[in-house]
Amino acid sequence: MSATGAPGGVTFLGVRHHSPACARLVAATVARLRPAYVLVEGPADLNGRMDELLLDHELPIAVFTAHRDGTRRHASWSPFCAYSPEWVALTAGREAGAQLRFIDLPAWHPALSDRANRYADADQRYAEAVRRLCATLAVDNVDALWDHLFEIGPDDGLAERLDTYFDVLRGESAAGDDDTAREAYMARWVRAARRRAAGRPVLVVTGGFHRPALVRLTADGDGADDDWPEVPTPAPDAVAGSYLVPYSFRRLDAFVGYQSGMPSPAYYQRVWEDGPRRAAEALTEAVAARLRTRRQPVSTADLIAARSMAGGLARLRGHAHPGRVDVLDGLVSALVTDALDQPLPWATRGTLAPGAHPVVVEMVAALSGDRVGRLHPDTPLPPLVHDVDAELERHRIDGRAPVELDLTDADDLARSRLLHRLRLLDVPGHARESGPRVGADALLTERWSPAPSADRLARVIEAGGYGPTVLDAVTARIEERVTLLGADVDALATTLFDTALAGLPEHSTRTLTAIARAAGGVTDLRALGRALAVALALWRHDRLLGSAGTAPLGALITAAVRRALWLVEGVRAVAAPADPGRLTALVAVRDAVRHAGPALGLDRDGALAVAGRVAGDAAAPPDLRGAALGLAWSLGDVPDAARAVRAVAAPDTLGDWLGGLFALAREEVVSGDAALLTVVDELLASMGAHDFLVALPALRQAFGWFPPRERAEVARHVQALHGGDAPPGDLLRLDADPLLVAAARAVEERVDAVLTREGLWEGDGT
Repeated sequence: MSATGAPGGVTFLGVRHHSPACARLVAATVARLRPAYVLVEGPADLNGRMDELLLDHELPIAVFTAHRDGTRRHASWSPFCAYSPEWVALTAGREAGAQLRFIDLPAWHPALSDRANRYADADQRYAEAVRRLCATLAVDNVDALWDHLFEIGPDDGLAERLDTYFDVLRGESAAGDDDTAREAYMARWVRAARRRAAGRPVLVVTGGFHRPALVRLTADGDGADDDWPEVPTPAPDAVAGSYLVPYSFRRLDAFVGYQSGMPSPAYYQRVWEDGPRRAAEALTEAVAARLRTRRQPVSTADLIAARSMAGGLARLRGHAHPGRVDVLDGLVSALVTDALDQPLPWATRGTLAPGAHPVVVEMVAALSGDRVGRLHPDTPLPPLVHDVDAELERHRIDGRAPVELDLTDADDLARSRLLHRLRLLDVPGHARESGPRVGADALLTERWSPAPSADRLARVIEAGGYGPTVLDAVTARIEERVTLLGADVDALATTLFDTALAGLPEHSTRTLTAIARAAGGVTDLRALGRALAVALALWRHDRLLGSAGTAPLGALITAAVRRALWLVEGVRAVAAPADPGRLTALVAVRDAVRHAGPALGLDRDGALAVAGRVAGDAAAPPDLRGAALGLAWSLGDVPDAARAVRAVAAPDTLGDWLGGLFALAREEVVSGDAALLTVVDELLASMGAHDFLVALPALRQAFGWFPPRERAEVARHVQALHGGDAPPGDLLRLDADPLLVAAARAVEERVDAVLTREGLWEGDGT
């Protein structure tokens, strides 16, 4: 059924979201029909705020909706730009004197729970039909297909072509329960509007996927009363709200992961403003200008070649003038002379992958554009926006200068906690350069630098979905995070440290309880070690929050040490390489026994017993065997390390074993008996070139555990063994990568062997 031939005075326009062609069709249809009602796919709970939505904003903008109850948290956006058909329907409809209504379920409704963006295309629901159409028309994907069928061609017959296209797609697709619920709801609005219009035209603008169903659901006559459908409301225990937020072209772009289908918003903005022919010309100019700004050479000859290639491709593909893909392919052929390691993003319809060619990156950026929307000054804002501004002003943080903080000062501590709370809410403005960190020495100063962001207001508004004040919002955010993390002790430990920095003792306790509950069943030694490191740091140093030395932290430390030692004895992997994560976990165990053992009654003798068993276990990985010896040494049980290292002298185990030893006992190695370093030097000197190359990567990783000062001490010992008067620091610096030097020496030895074998080398330089 055509859009112009629907019965009962109702015209249905099925559109693709963010399509200039569809937007032009909507504007023309409104001008022709002068409808009594314009019904648009959008959140019905915003109908009472239509005046707010249609203020003189600078597009793009979006309706942000947040919902939170006891079972789920949902956040979504309904974005609009100048060429969004839904936006044009609203603005053109208002100019024509029509009454405007959104007719879809609210964004927080369970029927939209899987959508971060209301206007996401339904490609996954009709992928097979699109695949066949792309194959028939020899195009790469649905974007190129859409441009070929609708954006580049004339507007004559556009409505009929769109109807046919969406009828084909929907005819081969089954709607799910969520779509069925939404369409039934939208149909009720259409029937009510038809009755109220009393014969005057009604225009319905929805995604093309829904149009066939709405035509069918509303073709049964006037079987409805005049009342508008009831708008669902959140449950009494839910927190829900919608606000307008500034949006950006970057967030609209499919190439950076946006859920809707239309990519390259800056290009389509030009299509909307100037038509596809001029947009193609402007695209070439924009790419050239961007590349030149970044000192990429683009000559006039390159541009002529690119335009010639684009024109040829357009003719070959049956286009009256170059489209987006024609221009992009022409630019690549003229400007990219290297082999491409990955498919072009507009050919695969994927996001821009890391490692993409620099020219391709700049092309995509030029098409995306850098436009950022701006809300009209009269736009109502959530309370959190005002509270953030008030808190920053109260704490004298203006966002223009670095913030230097002394955490022993009460005022500075309060400023630090505010900045950390904003960080946890993902509100940009400042970036922390230095301050207390897990596993580091106690630090009582902090520095933050300004970090301006164009989407700061949008992020604050979005954070407003958690609560009206900074404290309320960050409290809800932490509660949600702890719930979602479940038994992930690693992430919970990070959250525990964050709550301490943000000054949230109640939630630190809740997070600590969650970690303690999960610790007994942890099987990942690395994760448990990170949790132990956080708990130990807070137990030892957190005078600021007041958790230093507290019983709950002590109980967690005790349980984590016991569990970690049990896990260590269960690791079996004779040939496994060194694992820094599990070595760091043993470092945390060592520090706990050292610094908290007497106060918490940690079993030092039990730890030494475990260390002894693991150190002598031939089935344990070399790094854990070395680490176990180091654990015993660091706890005062001095081993015969020189003898032990001879037992692991094989090239494929020596470096890993030393890595474990150095991780746990580097201070003892440097300041204690030098016999160990002497034996290591002897073992390395006795290795052939091949064995040394095998051992070298793990050896470099092992000696990486030493900080610069201790590395210099090792260098002094090596210098004493071999003589020489060069400064020890010279032994730590090479002009070339050590691996490269070793590989070069091995090549030279092989060349010498070949020359000798062939009688071309006498070994005396002849």
